[in-house]
Amino acid sequence: MESPHEHQQNLLLSRIITNVVSWATPAHATKLTIAQEKLNEAIVLLNKGLQEINIQNMNVELVAQMFKNYQSNVLFHLEATDSLEEPS
Repeated sequence: MESPHEHQQNLLLSRIITNVVSWATPAHATKLTIAQEKLNEAIVLLNKGLQEINIQNMNVELVAQMFKNYQSNVLFHLEATDSLEEPS
């Protein structure tokens, strides 16, 4: 069964393709070039935003790894000293 999101995406994609094909005539060449430039600018901004998000995610990933290592060390210490007890 096709998901509603997939159906919606297919409809949007077909509309985009139809619009691009109708704009690809010589009379619309200038408008198409302007549209392509605007699209390129938007993609550049999107890429910059994604890079910033990735940098922030690296910090979160580092903290998560540090916590995981700390948890592993605590467990090792508790087991080594026979201090590990069942939760109450």
